Amino acid sequence: MSLYELLIEPLSYAFMQRALLTALAAGIVCALLSCWLVLIGWSLMGDAVSHAVLPGVVLAYLVGAPFAIGAAIAGFAAVGLIGAIHQTSRIKEDAAIGIVFTTLFAGGLVLISVTPSQTDLQHIVFGNVLGVSAGDLIQVLAISAVVALVVWLKHRDFTLYAFDANHAAALGLRPRLIGALLLGLLAVTAVAALQVAGVVLVVAMLIIPGATARLLTMRMSRMLLIAPLVSIGATLVGIYASYWLDTATGASIVVVQGACFLAVWLFAPRNGLVAGALARLRAARGKATSGSVQGDSIAAQESAAS
Repeated sequence: MSLYELLIEPLSYAFMQRALLTALAAGIVCALLSCWLVLIGWSLMGDAVSHAVLPGVVLAYLVGAPFAIGAAIAGFAAVGLIGAIHQTSRIKEDAAIGIVFTTLFAGGLVLISVTPSQTDLQHIVFGNVLGVSAGDLIQVLAISAVVALVVWLKHRDFTLYAFDANHAAALGLRPRLIGALLLGLLAVTAVAALQVAGVVLVVAMLIIPGATARLLTMRMSRMLLIAPLVSIGATLVGIYASYWLDTATGASIVVVQGACFLAVWLFAPRNGLVAGALARLRAARGKATSGSVQGDSIAAQESAAS
């Protein structure tokens, strides 16, 4: 089989075209948000929101409403509950996140278990990007466009909030409002990514690209370029691999993203383990050489004095 057939044949099917566009759109916005989630330390929050949307999706299914509406309501409710528990009790934020997202996710699983038809709901849990309809594609593209627009308009505020919320307040910004907006975008983005990876794997799409970019650069502007590129590359490779190897598409995309992170973690030019080991080895050799030179110099001086 030629390279042309290898690349073109999958795209001859309409469902593969829709899957590719859906995964690319969701992957790009997930990658953009992942940069700030990694910097702020909100990885667990991303996990919470992505899992907490499940009961909203199930309830939307039961009443015949669009999944996106139920997921968005559940996501915003989860964020509000986490904030309320943290601010009105002695419970720390990480514990509040664990309580809310596990309870809501378990509630969603209970609803699935008592719902007569479980086919569509199981797809929400594990993802079914190959089953995306034209309407689903339009929905994901619309959500992704809105999120990307807000990110473009507010990226400076988000970055300042991520690095120093107190400085942001001193400049006249409202850190709590910025944080709320970022969490809102997280909830909406999780809705878009549900079609690709399901609630179980969405958190990977929201964390891995940003973490990978963080290992490659310290500049936020570069992270916002590298993370989407990582996501785009992983999406393309994952979808083609799932087609030819007959594997789960969402899981394949996440596996490729994980492989990219592993490669960067090991071989990044500055922050990789291999580069660090080589730098330490060169430093050790330099010290040994310097010590040898100093020893020879001292010996020569003693010989001349005698």
